[in-house]
Amino acid sequence: MSALLRFHLWPLRVLWVLLALGASASATDALDGRSTPVAVALSVAGWTAWGATLVALLVPRTSSLTVVRVLAPAGAAAAIAAVAAGSETTVLDAATVLVAALVVIAALAPWTTDALVDGSSYGPERRLALRTPLALVLLAVLTWIVMFAGAVAAVLLLATEQWAAGIAGLIVAAAVVWFGGRSIHQLSRRWLVLVPTGLVIHDPLVMPEPQLFLRQTMSRLGPAEESVGPEVVTEDLSAAASGLIMSISLSEPVELLVREGSRGTTLRPVDRVLFAPALPVELLAEGRKRRLPVA
Repeated sequence: MSALLRFHLWPLRVLWVLLALGASASATDALDGRSTPVAVALSVAGWTAWGATLVALLVPRTSSLTVVRVLAPAGAAAAIAAVAAGSETTVLDAATVLVAALVVIAALAPWTTDALVDGSSYGPERRLALRTPLALVLLAVLTWIVMFAGAVAAVLLLATEQWAAGIAGLIVAAAVVWFGGRSIHQLSRRWLVLVPTGLVIHDPLVMPEPQLFLRQTMSRLGPAEESVGPEVVTEDLSAAASGLIMSISLSEPVELLVREGSRGTTLRPVDRVLFAPALPVELLAEGRKRRLPVA
């Protein structure tokens, strides 16, 4: 894991370039015999998406994370579809499918998420991504499928000169992509921020605004204890994420504003908070560097 973190985004960048090299040959074979408008429309859409993803990988930002999460799997799916639609299977086709699978794995890997989130850091900040709960991952996958299918259908309808259906499909696809992209982007806006004065939890899913925990009020940062005293008021900010849960124990209560129900919020004093970083080991290492009370 540490080696992958040192390589930053370079493995995915290399895979993305290799995917274009392999998929271009498969796409040429798959589009052979198709009408010129269909071939041109799919080629333009494919290269536009590939270029947008490459820019996102070269310019790490929180918004880049959303672009990568949406377009990298789409590019991999398109490459596999091109291989399947080809006239014959070659060694290059097999390599393309393998690279496409690796692209999806790398694009959704926690170290990629972390690197893209940290790209939005300012000055001495260090941002670390929070782990996405499984239920929201499944919802995001379903959203992505609808977005991908809608966009492809609209392009094909327009390319085959079915203008009425194509324009209607384009409007619907644009709306689906807009709202679906926004919902997926909300998952990209979940992070921790290590700052000179302590640690900030920024998670719109569970809190309407970020919360700063000052170093001098933190008594412990580490894996959540199995049990604490009944007098310790704990707030679970993990959003039911699986995996290792971390905790911040406080030497004095902190007023925490959290979401309650679908729209409401409540302010309550807490002695301990639970959360789920994507890379717990990296959090602890950074915490030690910044003289936080890491356990």
